[in-house]
Amino acid sequence: MEIKQFVKKYSADFASLLNLLEATDSSSKKFSYEEGIEKAVEMVKKVQSANKKIMMVGNGGSAGIASHQAVDYWKNGGVRATAFNDSSLLTCISNDFSYAEVFSVPIEKFSDTGDLVFCISSSGGSKNILNAAEQAKKSGCGVVTFSGFKNDNPLRKFGDLNFYLPSHSYGYVEILHLFIIHNILDAKLYCIDKVDVFNKNLPL
Repeated sequence: MEIKQFVKKYSADFASLLNLLEATDSSSKKFSYEEGIEKAVEMVKKVQSANKKIMMVGNGGSAGIASHQAVDYWKNGGVRATAFNDSSLLTCISNDFSYAEVFSVPIEKFSDTGDLVFCISSSGGSKNILNAAEQAKKSGCGVVTFSGFKNDNPLRKFGDLNFYLPSHSYGYVEILHLFIIHNILDAKLYCIDKVDVFNKNLPL
């Protein structure tokens, strides 16, 4: 396959995945992607109203998404948000406990009842993300998961709200996880806060 053909296929497959996004609740009940975003916006709005916070966790590319979106949520959305990606924290917890607990320990120490945790994992099977989700529930936090690959991946069982992409491509899954998390914030800004997210950066 030549590069031009590949680009067309890559773009077409990516676009088709938008229609295959799945949203489920804690009992695995399915609803539309639009309903999922609506529910997520309500959860974020509740966190903001109660002056609680959102904690975002992920590995590798998903860690990049967590850091990026944590900043967007507090800078653009006015929602307290953080990601546990500081190198000293990661190496300290990995050394003193284990990498499997690198997110669950900070969640245990920093969470308050009513906080919200975004758990991002392409495979939905990373042990440290599963432990983070489990600790979040123990700490009285809400959990929203973002996963891909196998449709029965274990992370989908932990969330109060779960977004899943039926793809085994890291590129597709990571980009669409970023898209979904952006969509949640932009929907809140546009529909609740009345911020024109489409045109706010146009030059005067």
